[in-house]
Amino acid sequence: MEAFFTSGHAVDLVLAFMAVEAIALIAMKRRALTVILTILPGAVMMLALRAALLSAGWQWVAIWLTVSLPLHLADLRHRKLI
Repeated sequence: MEAFFTSGHAVDLVLAFMAVEAIALIAMKRRALTVILTILPGAVMMLALRAALLSAGWQWVAIWLTVSLPLHLADLRHRKLI
C-alpha cells in the first residue's frame, strides 16, 4: 500500500473516478458547466496532493493550490453563493 500512495497512483485512481463521475453526470443531462465547476477545484487539489507525494517541490504544490482558489470561487459564484 505504501508504494501505491507514494507513487501517486492513489491520486491517479481518484482522478479517474472523478472523471468517470463527471462524464456520468453530464450523460444524465446535468449541466456540463455546473459539473465541471463542481469537480475541477477538487481535481486540482488532488494534483497538489500528487505533487506533494512525489516530492515535486513546494512550488508545484503551491501552484496547484493557487490554481484551485479561483476555480473554487468560480464554482461559488456560479452557485450564487458569493
